[in-house]
Amino acid sequence: MMTKDTSGDVRLSGISKTYGSFTAVHPLDLTVPQGSFFALLGASGCGKTTTLRMIAGLEEPTSGSVSLGDQDVTNLPPYKRPVNTVFQSYALFPHLDIFENVAFGLRRRGIKSVKKQVEEMLELVQLGEQARKKPHQLSGGQQQRVAVARALINHPKVLLLDEPLGALDLKLRRQMQLELKRIQTEVGITFIHVTHDQEEAMTMADTVAVMNAGRVEQLGSPADLYENPNTTFVANFLGTSNLIEAEVDTKSGDEIVLKAGGGKLSLPAARCSAPTTTGGKVLVGIRPEKISLTHADDAGGIPEGRNRITGKIADSSFIGVSTQYVIDSPVCPEFEVYAQNIDRDARLIPGADVVLHWNPAHTFGLDATQDIDAGVETVGEEASA
Repeated sequence: MMTKDTSGDVRLSGISKTYGSFTAVHPLDLTVPQGSFFALLGASGCGKTTTLRMIAGLEEPTSGSVSLGDQDVTNLPPYKRPVNTVFQSYALFPHLDIFENVAFGLRRRGIKSVKKQVEEMLELVQLGEQARKKPHQLSGGQQQRVAVARALINHPKVLLLDEPLGALDLKLRRQMQLELKRIQTEVGITFIHVTHDQEEAMTMADTVAVMNAGRVEQLGSPADLYENPNTTFVANFLGTSNLIEAEVDTKSGDEIVLKAGGGKLSLPAARCSAPTTTGGKVLVGIRPEKISLTHADDAGGIPEGRNRITGKIADSSFIGVSTQYVIDSPVCPEFEVYAQNIDRDARLIPGADVVLHWNPAHTFGLDATQDIDAGVETVGEEASA
């Protein structure tokens, strides 16, 4: 039986970083398996870059250890670790052409015959044609790919990416996300990617660690984090969640029935991470795209067994693929619903009375002692990230 190769595993054991009285990273245990595309996701100042820099050796941990495969590298300087880092600023040598930028690491190690390796790397990042251009003659996305090629030619066990796409415009960023994913799949080495962009983490990574205030809030696949958030921070930070304050009414088998705003809502017991004693408070969560919107006049046609609440449309914005509605409801002042643009009902305009309804299986339950607004991004916050 073949044993799994773990030489590219990154293991952080009890690693932390404090600056005076400020704790940037609380003691953290994390294993990134060999060959995975792993994202550290969080808002500005959550400790994700500090964690990455401790793996790179650019920052010394206050406590704990960093291992790559079986090797403890905690006390090794950056150049002795089998890792390379790609930064947002690319840091290419302006006076060297693309070929020489990529060859730099090999030449520095005294390797004479670099041509074949450099050409293979430039093919991998699809820049074979550009070998003799200078960095300033390339677009931002091409420069980013040169930086990746320059790092990968050293055959690191781990490639660290620090906000690598932050300087690119939206369209180019989306292309580069797919491009980096393709490169990672082809070379098969461990990529650890730091980003504040939820969509970027979810597009590229197999596993995402959501960080908040120096701690990992939740770790999992993008789909798992989105569908089954364990905390209000994760529910709000990854996409949008409607959170309703409710009270446990009854429990029967796999189902919890809750009271909210005079009505009742049903929740699968397996999807509730909160204590569920009768009379206890729970935050009931539902994603905006899981909800159907029916004009109050047609409420009789809604199938039995669905969770339903009433409300009035406060606002709507048509964004092409869907219409985003804000509903004023007794259970939640700004309830968001995303309706896909298939059959638009002309009566669904601000002021209309509506019934919101959804399959109870799509509902999740969170502990009500948490801040209901944790992880909600406010306007202007993104600019400083």
